[in-house]
Parts: sequence; C-alpha cells; structure tokens
Amino acid sequence: MYRRIRDLREDRDLNQTQVANFLGMSQTGYSKYETGENDLPTAVLIKLRGSIIPALIIF
Repeated sequence: MYRRIRDLREDRDLNQTQVANFLGMSQTGYSKYETGENDLPTAVLIKLRGSIIPALIIF
C-alpha cells in the first residue's frame, strides 16, 4: 500500500512537503509513511482519501 500512496501522490504532481503540510506534519514524518517505516494511522488514510488522493481505496 505504501508504494501505491506514493504513486497516487506523484500522479497528482504533489511533493511530499505539500502532502505533509496538508496533514499538519513534517515532510520527514510523511516520508516514513511512504517508505513503510511507520504505519499509516487510519485518520491519515481517511484524510488523504477524502481530499488529496481520492483514488486511494481503503480496505
């Protein structure tokens, strides 16, 4: 799933800093989600799904 989130972000020509700012966090913290170093909290997935990355399917 981590790679998919990165791919969807890149498809929308967004960088990690833009998404991190939207989420109210640092770019480094967001980067750890994309690499799988940290698990994505459900609240973050829902926020991404609802706005920036609407193609994200949450299972």
